[in-house]
Amino acid sequence: MAIKTQAETFRTYGKVCALTAQTAVECRFGGEAERILSAHASVALTGAEAGNGEVRYFGKVCVTLVYEDGEKRVCSGEKGVEFTARAVDERLFPALTPVVTLAVETVSTRREGTSIYVTALIGADIALYGERAITFLSGGEFIGKHEPVSVFTSHLCSGTAEAEDEFETEDLGDVLLHSERAIVTDVDCRGGVLTVDGEISLNVLALKGEGGLTSFERLVPFRAELVCDGAEAGRLADVNLSVTDVKLQVLADEEKEKSRLTATISLSLSACVTEEVVIDGIVDAFSPQCRTRLSYEEWQGVGAGEYRRIVERVSGKAILSESVDFSDTFRAVTLSRAEANVVKEGEGCLLEGIATATLFTLSSDGSHKSVEMSLPFSLPIEDCGNNRRVDVLACGISARQRKEGEVDGEVTLKITVKEEKSLAIRLLNGIEEGEAIVQRDSAVSVYVPRAGDGLWELSKSLQKSPDEVLASNPDLQFPIQEGQRVVVYRKKSLQ
Repeated sequence: MAIKTQAETFRTYGKVCALTAQTAVECRFGGEAERILSAHASVALTGAEAGNGEVRYFGKVCVTLVYEDGEKRVCSGEKGVEFTARAVDERLFPALTPVVTLAVETVSTRREGTSIYVTALIGADIALYGERAITFLSGGEFIGKHEPVSVFTSHLCSGTAEAEDEFETEDLGDVLLHSERAIVTDVDCRGGVLTVDGEISLNVLALKGEGGLTSFERLVPFRAELVCDGAEAGRLADVNLSVTDVKLQVLADEEKEKSRLTATISLSLSACVTEEVVIDGIVDAFSPQCRTRLSYEEWQGVGAGEYRRIVERVSGKAILSESVDFSDTFRAVTLSRAEANVVKEGEGCLLEGIATATLFTLSSDGSHKSVEMSLPFSLPIEDCGNNRRVDVLACGISARQRKEGEVDGEVTLKITVKEEKSLAIRLLNGIEEGEAIVQRDSAVSVYVPRAGDGLWELSKSLQKSPDEVLASNPDLQFPIQEGQRVVVYRKKSLQ
C-alpha cells in the first residue's frame, strides 16, 4: 500500500541562469592621421529581449581617435556605431527577463591604405530572471522532520539619473577625449524606494588655449531613486549602472584667461532587490511501518549582500608600454582606470589588481607620443567571504620621471566591495514504501543511543515519533551524552 502524501508548491522569482558573450564593433576613420596616439571606446545598452534559445541585446558604441597630423598637431575624431548581438542557450525562452551589463574589454587599431579602423571588443554579462517553482511534501502518513528554510525572491527595477558638475579650469581649446567610470558606493531600501549613491570619475584630455595638451579629472557624486515595490527596510539590493551619455560645454572667459566647463552625465541603472522568505519544509522522514526511499527537491539562489568601501593611496614604479627618457616632456595623463579581484592568501585575503592610464609626452623634435603605464597593487583586506565582486575608481593618477627611463606612478583607489549571498536548500518531495518493518513483541525495550545524537536522529533509529520518545523519556538531554539509556514502551492488548 502506497504512503499517502500532501505536497505544496512555492513560487519564487529570481535568477534562472547567467551567460557571457562577446561581440566586435568596428568603425572607420579617414587617413589624415600621421600617428595614432590613443583610441578609446565607450558602450551603452539600448535594449535586450529573450527568445527561444537566445537573448538579443542592442547597444551603441562611441569611439574616439586621438592622433597627430602631418604638421604635428594633436587632433581627434569621434564616431558612433549601433550594433545588435545575441547569446545562445537552449534554456532560454521568451518569458525570461534579461538584465545585460556591457563593458569595453579591448580597443585595437589598424591601418589599411588611407583608412584607420578601430575595433572595440564588447563583453556582455547577461543574467536571466524568471519564475521558479519549488515543489515539496508538507505532510502525509509518515513522520517528517519539519524545518524552516529560507529562499530568495527577487524584485527587479530600473531607471535613469543625471549628474551635473561645473568648474573653472585653465584656458581651454578643443576637448580631444573624455572618459567616464561610475561605481555605486551605497544602496538603501525604504518605503518602496531604492536609493542609490555613487561617484563618477570624469577624465578629460584637451588642448590648451595657447596650444599644447592638458588633462584633468573630476569626481562627481550622484544620487538616484528607483521606485520598487520590493524595496522595504532591511532588504539589500545589487545595482548595476552605466554611463549612457556625456555632454561637455566649454565657455571661455577672455578677461580671466580661464574657461568654465559644464559636464552633464546621464546614467542608466538596473537593480535587483533581494527578499528572504521563510517556508516550512520537510528535510527528512521515515515510516514506523516500513522502510522508505526518499527523493528531494534541490534549489539554489543568489541574493544581494552588503556594500563596503575602501580608499587607498598606491604608489610605485610603473610598467611602461615603451621607453621614455629625459628628452620626453610629460604633458598629460588621462584614461585612468583600474580592475581588481579578491584573492585568498593563507588565512587572510588580498585585493589584487592593476591601475592603468595613458601618458602623453612631447619629444624634443616636437612630435607627440602616448605611453600606456600600469601600476600593479596588492592590498590586504579584513573580510574575504565566498562571493565578492569589486568595482574600482582610479583617481588622481600621476607620473613623474625621477630617474631616466623610469616612471614613478601614484594613484588613489576608491574601491567598492559587493557581497553576494547564496542559499541552497534540499526539501523532501517524494517518499516510496519499501519492505515492512518487523515489530518487536516485547512490551519494554532499553536502547543504548549513540553519543551526540539529537532528538530526530534518536527518533529515526527507534522508528518512533519525537513526541513518543519524549513521553517515555522526559529526562533525556540533547545532544545525547555517553552512557544514557532510552526506554521504549509498547502497548499490549489482552487476548
